[in-house]
Amino acid sequence: MDVILKYFPNLTLLQKKQLEALGPLYKIWNNKINVISRKDIDNLYLHHILHSLAIAKFLSFTDHSKIIDVGTGGGFPGIPLAIMFPNVQFTLLDSVGKKIKVVNEIIREIELTNVKPIQARSEDFKGKFDFIVSRAVSKLPDFAKQTQHLISSKPRNAVSNGILYLKGGNLEAEIAPFRRKAFVVEISDWFEEPYFETKKLVHLPL
Repeated sequence: MDVILKYFPNLTLLQKKQLEALGPLYKIWNNKINVISRKDIDNLYLHHILHSLAIAKFLSFTDHSKIIDVGTGGGFPGIPLAIMFPNVQFTLLDSVGKKIKVVNEIIREIELTNVKPIQARSEDFKGKFDFIVSRAVSKLPDFAKQTQHLISSKPRNAVSNGILYLKGGNLEAEIAPFRRKAFVVEISDWFEEPYFETKKLVHLPL
């Protein structure tokens, strides 16, 4: 938790309690259903929770915004963001039922009421959202093609509706088709830990 409080010192008592509960809960559930690499579970707060919260450094979602996390896996970035923004509605989407089972159990345990987990493929899902959030599910052009029908045309936040994509490495080829409108932020501008040296956040307005 220390690394979370380092960058988000103004959390409420409830937010702290919910975030603190994630560590033990994910260790329990990851032993039953593997949603995080077993080698990486001890780095949960740095590699998964703080990484997810890079989106909160980029944008503070307006109350009543609707966000969909596509390919949520074990609930990242959706669950940490839902804790951070309790007045925003989050839909967590994954095609794998056992992953959605873990998400359901985690949100029930921490009494997170602004999250709706759904087992479905993004191509088949219907709904309109202000933003799609995701962590490196696929190459960005493929991801945009599969999900852009989910984005609402009515803006209500400080930046344009679209995709907020967390990914590492060299993204030149992936963002080439969107070069004129994709905005790339180095996460190391916010977080000083070496893990974030190659990590990026892409805002793709659609």
